[in-house]
Amino acid sequence: MFRYEIKKVFARTGGKVALLLLALALAAGCWMAADTYYVNENGDKEYGAAAAHRLRALQKEWSGTLDEEKLRLAIGEITALAATPQAQSQDVKENNIAFGRGQATYGIRGLLNDAFAVDFQTNDYYRAEHLTPAMAGDFYANRIRLLREWLTDERGNAYYRYSDAEKAYLLRQYETLETPFSYDYTNGWTRLFEWYPWIAMSTVMILGYLVCGIFSGEYQFRADAVFFASRYGRDKAVAAKVQAGLVIVTAVYWAMVGLYSAYVLAYYGADGISCPVQAASSYWKCLYHITIGQMYVLVVTGGYIGCLFISGLVMFLSASCRSAVAAVMTPFVLIFLRSFLEMTDSNVIEKAMGLCPDLLLQMNRTLCLFNLYEPGGKVIGAVPILFALYGALTALLVPTVYKAYRKGRDS
Repeated sequence: MFRYEIKKVFARTGGKVALLLLALALAAGCWMAADTYYVNENGDKEYGAAAAHRLRALQKEWSGTLDEEKLRLAIGEITALAATPQAQSQDVKENNIAFGRGQATYGIRGLLNDAFAVDFQTNDYYRAEHLTPAMAGDFYANRIRLLREWLTDERGNAYYRYSDAEKAYLLRQYETLETPFSYDYTNGWTRLFEWYPWIAMSTVMILGYLVCGIFSGEYQFRADAVFFASRYGRDKAVAAKVQAGLVIVTAVYWAMVGLYSAYVLAYYGADGISCPVQAASSYWKCLYHITIGQMYVLVVTGGYIGCLFISGLVMFLSASCRSAVAAVMTPFVLIFLRSFLEMTDSNVIEKAMGLCPDLLLQMNRTLCLFNLYEPGGKVIGAVPILFALYGALTALLVPTVYKAYRKGRDS
């Protein structure tokens, strides 16, 4: 029965089209993630895997502990390059030559721009060019200082948004980050994380279409009376449908994520897996003390739970309503729900937005959000709550789907 249900999903034309769309979504995600270039000594851009490898070799020269001495050297190199005739020139070609010479310190430059920003929410690409080596000692302290100023500025939203306990929690998370931390070339991971939400969201929307017909098919073809009148129609047959749905979601999700991850990391390299996430400029403000490797685990596991929950909800609606139309729209509604909620100005709605299921599908961004909650008077970030909440709801959905469909026409 189980094999028959899976075969039935992929044998129909719609199932084959869905597989084609999954392949196209994967190809598009890999293509977008691999969109990088290297600027050679002549100021010309080079593309492809060879260019990515050249860039990796340059930036690996700066790997190691990001201490004051290394920061001084980086600042000195960046400011010296900014003063060259090529960097000062109005000619684009000359500017490209200067950019090419600065590619080795590009990652550290991003961190310097963050650490020495004018304020917590401002980022100036040219900020590092106006620093002096003597300022290197303030690199890590500035991360804490900018957060504190942002939280205590009465003119800003953060001052009123967070309670005193939440402000203390954020500062404590920043102050307890172990420094100086290790730095390495991390382009493979940052590019993987950047386009992972595309892979996860495309997958869950197509999965919604694949699994919605598992339970509505008998009603669509007027075969429900025969199905439920059969010997195992209300137990083993229904269980086979639920099992087929879970297996399809699991197999498709991990195939998409596995192929995507393998391609991107083979293209760029998996360097920097043991570095803290804050060593990549994109995640400099992250409040969680995790490595890039741990972040990857959280991202793909969160995506899996999100896919299971949304697909389970699709199956429940399909089993309850006996219609694929309403069920197949569920992923779209849940993914874009926060876009509509953002139009409202309410603290309650704002808190609810921090627990929307689509955040599981973009965990790389969720980890950088300051969504905090105080259950039982203890401050906690949204990430562990999302895992616990939707993990529990998904576990409850499985028997609920079984019971909803088992009732058949009697419900």
